[in-house]
Amino acid sequence: MKRRFPRVRELKGLLRFRKPILSSKKRRLARALTIYDLRVVAKRRTPKAPFDYTDGAADTEVTLLRARQAFDRLEFQPRVLRDVASVDTSTMMLGKKSTLPFGIAPTGFARMMQTEGEIAGCTAAEQKGIPFALSTLGTTSIEDVCAAAPTGRNCFQLYMWKDRDRSMALVNRAKDAGVDTLILTVDVPVAGARLRDVRNGMTVPPSLTLRTIGNAIPRPAWWINFLTTAPLEFASLDTWNGTVAELLDSMFDPHLTFEDVKWLRKQWQGKLVVKGIQHVADAVEAFSCGADAIVLSNHGGRQLDRAPVPFYLLPEVRKELGPNSEIHLDTGIMHGADIVAAIAMGANFTWIGRAYLYGLMAGGREGVDRSLDILHQQVVRTMKLVGAKSIAELEPSQVKFLREGNLA
Repeated sequence: MKRRFPRVRELKGLLRFRKPILSSKKRRLARALTIYDLRVVAKRRTPKAPFDYTDGAADTEVTLLRARQAFDRLEFQPRVLRDVASVDTSTMMLGKKSTLPFGIAPTGFARMMQTEGEIAGCTAAEQKGIPFALSTLGTTSIEDVCAAAPTGRNCFQLYMWKDRDRSMALVNRAKDAGVDTLILTVDVPVAGARLRDVRNGMTVPPSLTLRTIGNAIPRPAWWINFLTTAPLEFASLDTWNGTVAELLDSMFDPHLTFEDVKWLRKQWQGKLVVKGIQHVADAVEAFSCGADAIVLSNHGGRQLDRAPVPFYLLPEVRKELGPNSEIHLDTGIMHGADIVAAIAMGANFTWIGRAYLYGLMAGGREGVDRSLDILHQQVVRTMKLVGAKSIAELEPSQVKFLREGNLA
């Protein structure tokens, strides 16, 4: 082989330098290519107690593991030679258009994860054209969320309390603020055994102890933000100084039945979603009580350990309810391909929780934008590779379950 010295003009074409990114936040977010990358950044920047509150699940955490494995073990059945030069990711969610087939699920205590909290979530969702749901245990008021994102699709998630008057006061506030969709969560008769929170001594707001101070030393940005911004305020209650589990057990009503769903349906004139359905018969009954949609959900694995995996339950529920009932799904979604698979298997819509919070902890509003952009790009790419140019073209024949070994 004959060798020669490279010419300068040849080297010039090979040497291309990226434009430097001066902002450290922008650099770390630009390097995050997946939701798991954002999780790594979030863990590095957030004290252990609030990070584990987001990241953890109940008891052995096997429910969350199985939900994620369900998506990992699916197999797409792509169709080729389809014109997918452009794809339409928009869909209808309860009668209104969403630019993407997913929204931001209700998550508690978001300002404890990162000080921009729910405002970062609702404004990012508004800009993206997708729904945002505020939790009863949110740390921003209903009114402030609706004011921050006045053109957004803002929903309110309700836990029915033992004190019905306080619950209905929240419902009326949501109505007055312009909320058109109420999401009733029904899988919390008692708080799940969230062992990470117990071990961390997780309180609301976080307690300053020698252990928490030591853990926070390498994370000064979190504490500076936490201590120099407004104190945590809840969407629905006054201050609380106990553990999260104690708070939940003091609020939630274990006497709640489908009769209460019927009662709430009479009180609320907007769209009503029942979240936390884990059985085919309960899905049928929820619609008979007046629900406009249901969410197949095991609360992100945070309630009953070894609960059903929503993705596996989806085909059974769709078969029983038929094509005209609106079915949503959450739990375990960490990639745009998970969303595409859920829609193909019969879901009308999906919700993300941890995926959004990892972005929030990684970089505030910009981190939430990054998480939504990552999922958006993954949805588009997956649809093209599957051979679907619109959400309507996704169907069960494009997904195959690989069920063997699905138990952790």
